[in-house]
Amino acid sequence: MASRISPVFVVSLVFLFASFAGHAIAQDIADPHPGEALYAKICADCHDQPFYKAPSRTFLSALGPKNILAVLNNGAMREQASALTAIERIAVAEYLSEKSLADMVEPALPPACDADHSFDSSLVPASRGFGVDLQNTRFQPAKTGGLTAENVHRLEVKWSFAYPNSIQARSEPVYGGGGIYMGSQDGTVWALDAQTGCLRWTFNATAEIRTGVSISQWSVDDSSVDPLIFFGDVIANVYALSARTGKLRWKVRVDDHRDATMTGTPSIYAGRLYVPVSSMEVVAAGNADYECCTFRGALLSLDAATGELHWKSYTIDKPSEPAGKTINGTTIFAPSGAPIWSSPTIDSKRSQVYVGTGENYSSPADGNSDAIIAFDLETGEKKWVAQQTQNDAWNTACFLGFPGIDNSNCPEEDGPDYDFGSHPILVTLPDGSDIVVGGQKSGHAMGIDPDTGETLWRTAVGRGGIQGGVHFGIAAQSDSLYIPINDLNFFNDEQRYKWESPAKPGVYSVNAGTGKIIWSAPAPIDVCNGMPFCTPGISQAITAIPGAVIAGHLDGRIRIYSREDGTVLWEKNLLGKYQTVSGEEATGGSFSGGGVLIAHGLMYVNAGYGYNLHIPGNALIVLGLADE
Repeated sequence: MASRISPVFVVSLVFLFASFAGHAIAQDIADPHPGEALYAKICADCHDQPFYKAPSRTFLSALGPKNILAVLNNGAMREQASALTAIERIAVAEYLSEKSLADMVEPALPPACDADHSFDSSLVPASRGFGVDLQNTRFQPAKTGGLTAENVHRLEVKWSFAYPNSIQARSEPVYGGGGIYMGSQDGTVWALDAQTGCLRWTFNATAEIRTGVSISQWSVDDSSVDPLIFFGDVIANVYALSARTGKLRWKVRVDDHRDATMTGTPSIYAGRLYVPVSSMEVVAAGNADYECCTFRGALLSLDAATGELHWKSYTIDKPSEPAGKTINGTTIFAPSGAPIWSSPTIDSKRSQVYVGTGENYSSPADGNSDAIIAFDLETGEKKWVAQQTQNDAWNTACFLGFPGIDNSNCPEEDGPDYDFGSHPILVTLPDGSDIVVGGQKSGHAMGIDPDTGETLWRTAVGRGGIQGGVHFGIAAQSDSLYIPINDLNFFNDEQRYKWESPAKPGVYSVNAGTGKIIWSAPAPIDVCNGMPFCTPGISQAITAIPGAVIAGHLDGRIRIYSREDGTVLWEKNLLGKYQTVSGEEATGGSFSGGGVLIAHGLMYVNAGYGYNLHIPGNALIVLGLADE
């Protein structure tokens, strides 16, 4: 933890977990807890006020000490906690959770599966992973998904699962062999029977699993197949496990930068695994003494069977170099940033892979930030760059309105922080032509020529902002492009942009060939009714099914909209408590990060996003069709 008020501490503690049923930390004035003074000195300035991305102490108080300590020791807070002794870290963890490490017991597990619910090779994957198909359309066909606009009104809760000691569930599951596979905040990877939730196996990764899970493909007649699942953790390790047994096949650190992380789900194609790399150096820059910045986004091609590197290409062509001094005399390194937050998109016809990038971290900005970039699948050569916002350099030193924050590391450009957090989609239009489409935090959607990188159209859909526009994923069915808009009324945005237009949270249908808005479905703004951390927008990746699109909102409601006109076909409030297959109670919360998994008539929903002042939760809720 930093020695002064630091956005490094502010944003990184987001990776901690809690339950919505948190309560205030008890304090004994006569005999204060040894962690109390440490918390007050280096944590309270951020967590005792509504600071951007910093969970409140109410949330932190419900954390288990084991999880807090793991993040302080080896997770996202390892650098900030390096000034503390091992005993002091334990004190902070026990103070925040109000629990002693010595008193902790292991959480209950679901019942173990019997032979009838073991891996079944005849039940082939329903998707490849996050994007469902190579083109990342996030469209689940009726044949493998079983859900359509005509039957979703019959959805009801079938069973649920509690992620232990967690406040957020954002690793999108994948289906294969009759099971589902998902990561969790404490680093556990779970393999559960898809129908019953019984436990097949678990695997303990080094750190939180934020990415979704992807799976290798096989044919229904290959009974001897031993497929692999792939995912990444928040300290930039990518893993391959046996889907049958959970045995580790290989593990590779994809970047040696100290702040490198993985947020985008790896994509698998033709025996290669395409792995995106992002970073939290944007947070480290909030420390005025930090020499910002040296990270640059990257894409790797690995052998899926062995983890061997075929190529690694960077979004920024050359390493950063000294580019001046801040007003405090700290060296500026540039260009930097352009992280890849989302899952790569495969274009087998052109032998290209498409990624979206974030902003530069330092000044001067370059031409690779806020862009969709095409790389050659075989060589990693950069084919074209379609930059959508120029001169965007931003880091957490640019925050306005927070007392004690030193803005000296803020780049001259000072934003606007218009990342591509969402993946590109390769859409095949009704006339047989292709177009690459994207959605940006600026609130824009755009269409790009996959052969040349020329931007063919660009449409303002939402208002945009640091917490506005498109976050984690768009979807498409044929030429219907679905754009989810968050447009959170974050007060730092209000000061920065001084908007005259209102926020536009909701779902929008856009013609993928022309960019014309077909319909809009504004998010209801009257359901939160003063509930803390409740907002109406859509941050989670959305999912298309025949005739409809599924959107999980930050208000805890999941809604299914008609493809024809945006009418709500079905809605359910998933906030609240659930009895689970393990016997423990789960709590539903906001939706963000990875979207829903749909397979064979069941919909698997991660409910909980205790991050960035949203409603925490730790539930996997499984819905299926009620009998008629």
